[in-house]
Amino acid sequence: MTTIGIAGLGVYLPERVMTAEELAAASGIPVEIIRAKFGLNRKHIADVTGKGETASMMAAEAGRRALEDAGVPPQEVDALIYFGSMHKDYYVWLAAPRIQALLGAHRAYAFEICGTSAGLPFAMKAARSMMLADPSLRRVLLVAASNESMLLDYTNHRARFMFNFGDGAAACLLQRGHPFNLVLESALLTDGRFADFVRVPAGGSVLPPSHETVDRRLHFFDVTDPARMKAMLDPITLEHFVGVVREAIARSGCHGPDFLIPLHTKRSLFEALLSALGLQESQAVYLADYGHLSAADPLLGLYLAREEGRLRNGDVVVLLSAGTGYSWGATVIRWGGPHG
Repeated sequence: MTTIGIAGLGVYLPERVMTAEELAAASGIPVEIIRAKFGLNRKHIADVTGKGETASMMAAEAGRRALEDAGVPPQEVDALIYFGSMHKDYYVWLAAPRIQALLGAHRAYAFEICGTSAGLPFAMKAARSMMLADPSLRRVLLVAASNESMLLDYTNHRARFMFNFGDGAAACLLQRGHPFNLVLESALLTDGRFADFVRVPAGGSVLPPSHETVDRRLHFFDVTDPARMKAMLDPITLEHFVGVVREAIARSGCHGPDFLIPLHTKRSLFEALLSALGLQESQAVYLADYGHLSAADPLLGLYLAREEGRLRNGDVVVLLSAGTGYSWGATVIRWGGPHG
């Protein structure tokens, strides 16, 4: 049976941070609320003008570190998939080819998958399926970055649930025949009723850029109807999160989960997830010191859990995400090895 395993992990985080106190000052939200309810102590903020910390630069650096972690030179990568933020270096532009060039992964074809913050399970499912179907694909590098903090207007409280967005990047190298950290099945769910709630209003074909759109601050995240979105989303969110976790585990033929690595959410939802899945906080990662790095969250969490020695051989680890649009997704990893 062909196995696909995670051979390397890499993370890039900007040096600059924004603390809960700074976010409170910018937004007018009490710092106690930001810490306790938002579940945020601080987050990293990219320095685009000074250090060139664009999405492509950060993703390439995370990819380089993942390759070094695996002991694989860039020339041995067969495909590169960017699955991170749509807010990249330029508008209507692919980051994947730039990342390929920055890495020197000249043999790899490069393309992108977008699932907003739910991007990782989509990318994992696509990459694993491609590798199982095509024996010539031995190594696929998955990379993601977030520059989402640049899209936040802290005076617009309609979008306050996104004030946890931070910046950074994460990557993993998938390798055919790797006997460790096996990538198993994924489960995905989309509810398109939520498609129009969250967006940057201006810049697309519906509302092209103009002096007026800039003056009206329409190039930042907004929520069209926060109350209606909350009323529709709250009754189904936990159910859908738990549903994709259980479906992915069942499809993988596993028990568990033993360890949960979700995207950064409000603290109450994180605790509800643990309770619903019968887990303790010691069996999960919560990104209170990093915030929400869009689709990169679960890989960042996996990297932190590994570095902190929190994963045991044989653990059934679930990488869990959700993204506006709205989609939920989970991917199962059998940590360690070798496995039967």
